[in-house]
Amino acid sequence: MNTFSLAPLLLIFPVIGVLFNGFVGRRFVDADRKMGEKWSGWFGTMMAFGAFLTAVSLFYSLQAHDYHVEIIHLFNWIDIPSASFTVPWAMRVDTLSVTMMLVVTGVGSLIHIYAIGYMHGDQDFSRFFAYLNLFLFFMLILVSGSSYLMLFVGWEGVGLCSFLLIGFWFDRVDKNGVWKNANAARKAFVVNRVGDFGMVLAIILTFWAFGSLEFDPVFDTALEMFESAEPLFLFGQEIAFGTVITAITALFLLGATGKSAQIPLYVWLPDAMAGPTPVSALIHAATMVAAG
Repeated sequence: MNTFSLAPLLLIFPVIGVLFNGFVGRRFVDADRKMGEKWSGWFGTMMAFGAFLTAVSLFYSLQAHDYHVEIIHLFNWIDIPSASFTVPWAMRVDTLSVTMMLVVTGVGSLIHIYAIGYMHGDQDFSRFFAYLNLFLFFMLILVSGSSYLMLFVGWEGVGLCSFLLIGFWFDRVDKNGVWKNANAARKAFVVNRVGDFGMVLAIILTFWAFGSLEFDPVFDTALEMFESAEPLFLFGQEIAFGTVITAITALFLLGATGKSAQIPLYVWLPDAMAGPTPVSALIHAATMVAAG
């Protein structure tokens, strides 16, 4: 059994959901609230469920191939021949990525179903489902990317979707005249940028040390360099390889601390509960924070 060629469907299904609800979903809802919500909500849900079925097929394919890593190359994203530098847009299917794919799409599908009832009657019903599908799209890029740069695209994408979903009711004002949802969204966005700054520095250091941003070359080179114990040079200074690895690890940890709301970058999470309940269930309980 080999269904690895179906991996791109993981990203295609959510994109179709985003396009449908982003461009025509509102028209269905405005024309006939009851029927329009069914079309909008269930279409978005079916796209999430389609991605889940794709993840299930990838799991069985991986199992049939004794859990060997499979890289599905889609196209060359960044290609600089003069510098011999290439970053492909490729999907990595291994035990960790498939586990996260199943969690993201499986839990995501259930939360989509719950959101159909929870958001009933909301004037921006279809916009909410467009955001949910967009979150799944970026979340799946994050967990399936074959390079640090592709991971970073998903990392920033889920941060954007977190901002959009926490502040979904951005025009609501509480009894004290405070824009609670809008303020919570901004707070989450700003605090996460602190962690993301660490992620950016870690990726830059990784490229400087290993000359690549793809996972496998970096892992293989790191082992060779660790065994040789040769120092690296930065700004004319000799730096021990162990020191560089420690710095990279600490900076990646800072990025993960922001996304998973750990001390000291946890302050955005309590305020984020101001968003719709399905947002807390999907982003803050099951997927983005868990990925961090």
